[in-house]
Amino acid sequence: MNKQSFMRGTFILTVSSFFTKGLGFVNGILLARFLGAEGVGLLMIAHPLLPLFITLTELGLPVAISKLVSEAEAKGDEARVKRILAVSLSVTVTLSIVLTSVALFGSKWIGSIILADQRAYYAMVAITPIIPIVAVSAVLKGYFRGRQNMNPLAISDIIENLAQIIVILGVVNILLPHGIAYAAAGAMAAAVIGEGFGLLYLFSMFKWANRRNPKANPLLAADASPQRDRTLRDLLHIGLPMTGSGLIHSLYHAFLPLLITKSLVLFGVGVEMATKQFGLLAGYALQLLFLPSFFTQSLSTALIPAISEASVDNNSQLMHKHMDLALRVALIAGLPCTIILYLWAEPLTSIIYHAPEAGALLKIVAPLFFFFYFEAPLQAILLGLGKASTVMWNYIMTNIFEVSMIFVLGSNFGVKGVALGFGLGIVLLTFLNFFSVAGTIGIYFDFRIMFKVGIGIIVMMICGLGTHSFLVRMHVGQTIELFGALLISLLTYAATLQLTRALRSGPKTPTITPIS
Repeated sequence: MNKQSFMRGTFILTVSSFFTKGLGFVNGILLARFLGAEGVGLLMIAHPLLPLFITLTELGLPVAISKLVSEAEAKGDEARVKRILAVSLSVTVTLSIVLTSVALFGSKWIGSIILADQRAYYAMVAITPIIPIVAVSAVLKGYFRGRQNMNPLAISDIIENLAQIIVILGVVNILLPHGIAYAAAGAMAAAVIGEGFGLLYLFSMFKWANRRNPKANPLLAADASPQRDRTLRDLLHIGLPMTGSGLIHSLYHAFLPLLITKSLVLFGVGVEMATKQFGLLAGYALQLLFLPSFFTQSLSTALIPAISEASVDNNSQLMHKHMDLALRVALIAGLPCTIILYLWAEPLTSIIYHAPEAGALLKIVAPLFFFFYFEAPLQAILLGLGKASTVMWNYIMTNIFEVSMIFVLGSNFGVKGVALGFGLGIVLLTFLNFFSVAGTIGIYFDFRIMFKVGIGIIVMMICGLGTHSFLVRMHVGQTIELFGALLISLLTYAATLQLTRALRSGPKTPTITPIS
């Protein structure tokens, strides 16, 4: 299996994430057009149960696999790689079967407790079979990440989204005349089918990679019990803290729809209207905010094994080189996206979702969401350094804070208060991860890049707003007005970065005083 460099792996994931996010965006638009804000709200209400069961099934093993496989490869220990995957698959397959059975047979009781709107019950049941599929896929993806071969991850994600869109086009249209609850369930079933196709591709690539040497196949590895026990202990040493943070995070998101709707009811909104407003926030505004994050998410995926391998070699210079690149990308890509989503919030939600009211929510969260572009790389650095317990405690503190803010602000200011509480949680988590990294290895950052990006942002805003004003006077239509302004904004921003040489990589040896 060919090992890829950090830069090549990041590039592959970035390109695939661009297409995946685009396909996911199309998927979101289709659901918004077919189901409306109320139907999307039902999907958001039914979906949070899923991460809870997946977290319990995976036990944090995908991250542990990625780290331990990369370390074993750095030492040339192929036998350890075999044991890692064999033990991981045996654990996840067993747990996924048990938990899927519990979820299906206990669905009535579970739904009566956590569903803020009981119409979401069918969607909750329809998504349950995805648990074992996602669990096994996550293990294989962790294996490929540890091998630093990002091609299978990239292509499988694209296959999943394509299959999901195709099924949605057929199934949702068929079920919609029977009611919005059944149509939402069909949309969830489409997600299951898409994940299934992705898993088939991953498994076929795994078999293909090991076809030349069947004895090297990790699935056929037979080790003595003490060695397997040691491998399981090593996996759980990293995986259990990740499970703890994932469990808290999943429980939080499972009860988040209930928390939000209850806070909105206290504010004076009816249940159906609360479901609609939750759909506007979670299904429309937040989807737009997450769309540009594929840059940093791709970096984060490749960052864990890269930092882990550099840590094993005690190569501090390489660790800081990777970190500098991640933070630069977060700044260069995140800031213009934040400005665009803030300045043109209402036109974007009007054109894409036919829901201009979601623009007000987008405008509230966008400035705070800027910190999210830094949160994922910082977390990946901590995981690469083996600080999974630190990540867990950062999540716990953030979730406690965010629950308090959402309930207090939501019950007093409505859905706008909920949006503000969500954004404040992102800011806190980013700062906690930042200070955790700084306290562990220090953070080297060239502040000159901030000045260069700032110049690019000013030029972008002047040109973008000027173009938009000119096109409005030309009466060419809202769509052309918006996308013409966005095109000019991005082109002038890229040109300014090129002129100021902001896109060049940082120094090979850090010379900036560390933040620690």
